[in-house]
Amino acid sequence: MSPDIYAEDFSAAVDYLGTRPFVDRNQIGVLGICGSGSFAISAAKIDPRIKAIATVSMYDMGEVNRSGLTHYKEFKPMTVEERKAVLAEAAEQRYVEFTGGKTKYTSGTTHEITADTPAIQREFFDFYRTPRGEFTPKGSSSELTTHPTLTSAVKFVNFYPFNGIESISPRPMLFIAGEDAHSREFSNDAYKLAGQPKELYIVPGAGHVDLYDRVDLIPFAKLTSFFKDHLK
Repeated sequence: MSPDIYAEDFSAAVDYLGTRPFVDRNQIGVLGICGSGSFAISAAKIDPRIKAIATVSMYDMGEVNRSGLTHYKEFKPMTVEERKAVLAEAAEQRYVEFTGGKTKYTSGTTHEITADTPAIQREFFDFYRTPRGEFTPKGSSSELTTHPTLTSAVKFVNFYPFNGIESISPRPMLFIAGEDAHSREFSNDAYKLAGQPKELYIVPGAGHVDLYDRVDLIPFAKLTSFFKDHLK
């Protein structure tokens, strides 16, 4: 995992689309969902070919790895000392893997629900550990899906997608979040920092994962009008 590679994927997509004869290269927008929302912003800051940016259920993948979900009662924010301990462990793990040792994985979606499982983990379990959204690539296993390696996850500590977000202006930005989403704090923060034109759109009764696949809650009309208005 690398935030730089994930952000580069958006620009690589623009490379491709902008060289197709049926595409107006001056009218390309991007949509980023969950963590990809922060990657889309990171890409747009340095790629002016991206003319309109929308995010849905956005996660700031830098902040959540540095500090956790700081506005959510079920999770205690990570302290600086706790973060240093994780970084030290990951640094030593690099030696292990460089010399042929076993890869260590971290975080990700829980594999079972118990009475003590927090609501956020239950929400992700309902998507990633059920037929609703479960996918295991060929050659992998469900024990590894959604789990990053420890040594790659710490790279996100250096990822600050909202720094300089105001420089995207005057290209328009739309931030969509569920009313009940635990991740709403990230869209709120990005909206406050972004330049004009910008819009924060809250979906009533929706959680975080709901906006992945609940077609009755996803605001398709809002997304359509946003891109039609700004990519004419």
